[in-house]
Order: sequence, then structure tokens, then C-alpha cells
Amino acid sequence: MRRNGRRRIAALALLVPILLVACDGGGSGSSTTAPTASGTALPSSAAPESASPVTASDFDPAEFEPGTPVDNQWFPLTPGTEFVLEGVALDEGDPIERKVISTVTDMTKEIAGVQVVVAWERDFTDGELVEAELAFWAQDRNGNVWHLGEYPEEYEEAKLVKSPGWIAGEEGARAGVQMMADPTLDTPSYEQGFAPPPINWVDRGRVFEMGAETCVPVDCYEDVLVIEEFERTKPKASQLKYYAPGVGNVRVGWRGKNEDEHEELELVSYRQLSAGQMEKVRDAVVKLDDNAFKRLSFYGSTTPAVVA
Repeated sequence: MRRNGRRRIAALALLVPILLVACDGGGSGSSTTAPTASGTALPSSAAPESASPVTASDFDPAEFEPGTPVDNQWFPLTPGTEFVLEGVALDEGDPIERKVISTVTDMTKEIAGVQVVVAWERDFTDGELVEAELAFWAQDRNGNVWHLGEYPEEYEEAKLVKSPGWIAGEEGARAGVQMMADPTLDTPSYEQGFAPPPINWVDRGRVFEMGAETCVPVDCYEDVLVIEEFERTKPKASQLKYYAPGVGNVRVGWRGKNEDEHEELELVSYRQLSAGQMEKVRDAVVKLDDNAFKRLSFYGSTTPAVVA
């Protein structure tokens, strides 16, 4: 999720064989308090910050082993899985249609001494491709999933206008926690990665609710984890991401009187790509990866993306 400019969903919703439980009625909901502006019942306040879980300062390349699958129950990354989230948002008060297509590739590269999984994401506004991105994730031996950077290309009228990438360990950027192995309500907020200006990636996450229920076009889920993402410099403006166990991110909502995009997305479809389709995915990843080497001098600290 990018907050300095047009925002996107950065956390992947990966659908693998899952535990599906039907919930009563249609739409999303939970058993607690009143609904938010996005129409989903949630607690009225976030969790207290009292425990000491894994934090960005705990990042250590020695805690990662090459070939370790990302199988965190809240954020599983299964190669070849493609999913689509669709919904609406506001652009300076005007409604726009949003679609995000994300694919977990079977490719890896090395960043900051860690072998990462490469994901490919395409972001559409009113049917027009506005961003294509490579995102890099890895799971440590304790089951925590880390965000080690990204390379986005932003487009206007099909022309590349910006590529604000960042890589952990380069030019002041550092890895952050995407998903804890054992999230609980009594944990403090955590850094989801950091890049100084001009990139200014300063997103943080916080466990907002556990045991929620929600329904999306794909199915209904219970025991859902809700993570609130925010920036400390922008109070009362945050994004809510709903993670179903064994699935991943199935819904995106918002909260806060200062939140101006009001983005709401739902998981509408998913599929496992064929061998032929994966060849096209690899070609797209290699093209973006090559562009990154040409456009970002610090990207040379990484290795080229290759099939795992």
C-alpha cells in the first residue's frame, strides 16, 4: 500500500486449498461492535501496544534459509496463484473503479543476502493500467514474512512516468515485517519496511481484530485477521486488510475521518495458472527486472530474477 500518492494494495491475497467456512448472511461482518464506513463490523479502537513481537530491528539474513517456502497461514505465497480484487475508491472525491491482479511467480532473486519470492502485481483504475510492480517477500525460520522491497512502474496514458523503487539495505531502506508468525491483539504496531525521501515508504501495521467473519464474491470466511495499516504522520487515516487463514488478503477497507480514498476491494476470483501462462508471467517479470537494473543504480546489489 502506497500512501505517498495513489495507493495500492501491497499485501497479496493468495488462494491455495483452504479451510472455507460459510458465514451467515451476505456481505462482510464480525461479531463485534458497530460497522465502519466500509460497512464491516469492527472494534471501535485498535489493539493496545504492550507486547514485544518481532520488529523490523530483528531483521537478520542469517535467519533465512534459501528455498524456504512462504507458508505463513495468513500470508501464503504459492507459485502460480493468481487472484483478482475489485472495488471502488475516491480520487479527489470522484468515484473510480479499481482492480488489482496479483500473481505469485516461481521466480526468486537475492536481496540483502536473502533469497526472496518475486510477486507480480498490476493495478488498474477505470480499466487503465496505472502500475505494474515486482514485490519481494521472504519468510524467516520462525515463520515471520518480511517485505524486502519493490520495483513499481507507474503509467499515465500507457507511458511510464515514474519508477519509485526501494531495496532493503540500499540508500537507507530497510526490510519490514509484512506478517508475524503469531499475530495477537496485544502486540504493538510494527514497521512494514522503510525507505527515506524521496520514496518515503513509512507504512506500519497493527493487529486490529482477530476472529472476524467476512463474505466476498469468492466465499465466506471466519477466524479472519484484520490488520490496520497507517502512517504516523497521517493520523485518523488507515487501511484495513482482512486475512483469511490459509488464504491471505480477501478484503480491503478503510477507517478514520482523515482517510480520503475510501478504498474498498473484495476478492472476486482466483486461479492456478497453466504452464503456458506462467511462461508469459516470467517474461513480464524479466522485462520489469531488466528495467529496474537500468533505472535504479542501487538495484545492482540484487541478483537477476530466475526460476526457483
